[in-house]
Amino acid sequence: MRSVTATMFMTLDGVVQGLGRPDEDTRGGFTHGGWGARYNDEVMSREMAAGMGRPGDMLFGRTTWEDFITAWGGSTDGNPFTTHMNAATKYVVSRTLEDADAWQNSHLLRGEATDTVAALKTEPGHDLSIIGSASLVRSLHAAGLIDDYVLLIHPLTLGCGARLFDDPAPLTEFDLVSSVPTTTGVIIAHYRRAVTS
Repeated sequence: MRSVTATMFMTLDGVVQGLGRPDEDTRGGFTHGGWGARYNDEVMSREMAAGMGRPGDMLFGRTTWEDFITAWGGSTDGNPFTTHMNAATKYVVSRTLEDADAWQNSHLLRGEATDTVAALKTEPGHDLSIIGSASLVRSLHAAGLIDDYVLLIHPLTLGCGARLFDDPAPLTEFDLVSSVPTTTGVIIAHYRRAVTS
């Protein structure tokens, strides 16, 4: 069975909204967009590159997929992240998209996320990774479909914004697989769903 790993950039108070730039996600009047840029360093780049170096397919919610098209789709800047993003098989979960033709190698999973992703996990193929897509992660977590988390915990609080778990999450235990501090104070923690007897 394919596993699902969610990679989430978050603050100490759990905010996952608007990491990259001021206009990335202003829903709910969020004005702190772009909070993550100053924390990038070589350690983070190396750790993210290592994850992208393993074979795998990507899983997106509609909003993040559309935002990533702007950032990565069609770009030919020679950046290895760009090359990876464009070449990867991408699944976008949506009840409203008509097709996924706007970005190469994308496939639409139409319907309820928990149903379509549960079915996708049983199919042969590479493991699946999610970057961002907090709403999708919340619903998949509640259904027990997230196997691993890679949390990039940034050393700041924002006091507002969408959090990884806005509502109480179901009781789920995870084991710490590894943790790496960056030079800017970010902790990159890899958690795997605990095996319960």
